Amino acid sequence: MSVLLAFEAAARHESYTRAADELSLSQSAISRQVQTLEEQLGVRLFRREGRAVKLTEIGRRYYVELGAALGRIRNATLQAMSHQSGGGALHLATLPTFGSKWLLPHLHTFYGAHPGVTVHVHSRIGHIDFHAEEIDAAITVGTGDWPNALVGHRLFNEFLIAVASPKAFTELQKPSPDWASQQLLLTVATNQQAWAEWFSHHKLDHRLMRIGPSFELTAHLIQAVRAGIGIGLVPQVLIQEELERGELVSVDGAFTSQRSYYLIYPAGNEDLPSLSAFRAWMLQICNAKI
Repeated sequence: MSVLLAFEAAARHESYTRAADELSLSQSAISRQVQTLEEQLGVRLFRREGRAVKLTEIGRRYYVELGAALGRIRNATLQAMSHQSGGGALHLATLPTFGSKWLLPHLHTFYGAHPGVTVHVHSRIGHIDFHAEEIDAAITVGTGDWPNALVGHRLFNEFLIAVASPKAFTELQKPSPDWASQQLLLTVATNQQAWAEWFSHHKLDHRLMRIGPSFELTAHLIQAVRAGIGIGLVPQVLIQEELERGELVSVDGAFTSQRSYYLIYPAGNEDLPSLSAFRAWMLQICNAKI
């Protein structure tokens, strides 16, 4: 097992020195462990490039498979250790703005019910490689067509609402879909089709759309709308405070998009005690708010 751990660390860093630091071993010890593994397998896993080491093609494929296997071993170990206490740690990936605007303000109720569980929150956008990263579960948005290896629990619909800065119109104007169709439309990079859905919902001519800047983070789009750069289409759950404070105004009521929020995770993590506790809490709190 020690040679596998040495190889995994060296492959992840592509550095014997950093692997040695991580495992509290000497660089020569890491080199010997890797050499032993190469002799056992009969293949070269690394090649030297000056003072650096790089994975060979077979070494890279071996690392991907080994990483997944070690991940399963780690999860099994965590399950065994945490079953007795009903606690443990959960590494949870979440969309950055959803994490700060919705999850974190609610998380204290989870800790109140499960003081033995620690949730490590990681911000992620787009695809999550559960095998390559130490992520146990994720909260994301989608249409529910997850790969077969993943389990998905629908949490709630994504309700989108068009918002503008109060200074974007005069007292003689009133924010409306017709007014919005003439404005610069700001988008989030991961949901470029949102305005097309909104225009269809309001039966507006798509040729009127003036698509403006795109933002990776919803939080940045919200700030751009507040600054008067354009109008934005934002999940209602992320914009309540700004609307209540009058920092933004809604152009029209919210409409249901084609996406929903989901809790997803690899099937092998289903019985992880920390995930079981978080899943039950998440489904309960989301059902209570629907």
